Amino acid sequence: MTAFDLVGSRERAVALVEIPESADEKAIAERIMKQNKNVKSVLKRISERSGELRLEKYELIAGDKNTEVVHREHGFMIKLDPQKVYFSPREATERQRIAEQVKANETVLVMFSGVAPYALAIAKRQAAVERIYCIEKNADAHKYAEENVRMNKFSHKISLLCGDAKEEAKEFLGKCDRVLMPLPFGAGEFLETAFSCLKPTGGIVHFYSVGKLDNLYSEAESIIEKIAKKLNKKFKVLWERKVSQYAPGKWKICIDFQVV
Repeated sequence: MTAFDLVGSRERAVALVEIPESADEKAIAERIMKQNKNVKSVLKRISERSGELRLEKYELIAGDKNTEVVHREHGFMIKLDPQKVYFSPREATERQRIAEQVKANETVLVMFSGVAPYALAIAKRQAAVERIYCIEKNADAHKYAEENVRMNKFSHKISLLCGDAKEEAKEFLGKCDRVLMPLPFGAGEFLETAFSCLKPTGGIVHFYSVGKLDNLYSEAESIIEKIAKKLNKKFKVLWERKVSQYAPGKWKICIDFQVV
């Protein structure tokens, strides 16, 4: 059986599937929908994440053309259309891992925040968080994030900004206890900004990248060391982990480090 991801709920879901060129995609889609009654649409992934907004491209191969769903995760809801925004249901565990680390009264910045799944996870898990600021360039994702914050009643905890992370983050220089950078492509270009957003006393950065299986963390470590040296900052790595497989031999990874 072809592996696939489900985005949505028990009532309505979309299946995201990768299908080899030689396979019968119609038969695969029909089988998925027959075995999963909640699946109303099947989307075939036709490209990896690309373009300025780093979106995956999909083709509808069966079911309803309306692929907007409400995804349910750990007690909160995420409305989205996978054809318009990036979202990975596989990273639910990673979102909870981060949320569990956030302490009361922290100010958190989430760069490349998408439809705000990390912010929602944090707000749900840590009710005493001071504020979560989200920056997202994709206007569609920003609109979904606005709806998700309202829908989950977190407007008093989450603030959303639409625009370039470097520009919008200027508002938070020296104000944050924690910065999340969940986009694994090109995040190094924004790492200096992330350092600068931390409070003068320091803080924690969750830096994501893509690493090769034979040497997962070395490239990301080098980027962090380069920026820290440039800014004359000291840091210590708290944790390194594989998040999800990106391609054969490549993984999305995360390095949690503390600036001291």
